[in-house]
Amino acid sequence: MGRLFKLLIFLIVVGSIALVAYAYIGPFFGAEFAPDQVETRVPVTLGTD
Repeated sequence: MGRLFKLLIFLIVVGSIALVAYAYIGPFFGAEFAPDQVETRVPVTLGTD
């Protein structure tokens, strides 16, 4: 049971490091994480009482 727990912790740590590395190195290999920026205009009618 202890080996399984150690393996699980090891996989979590390695996975976390890999995710952070991909976030930093990914844009060099063509992975863009920024959303497309689009200007949106919505008309607003203000009610005057």
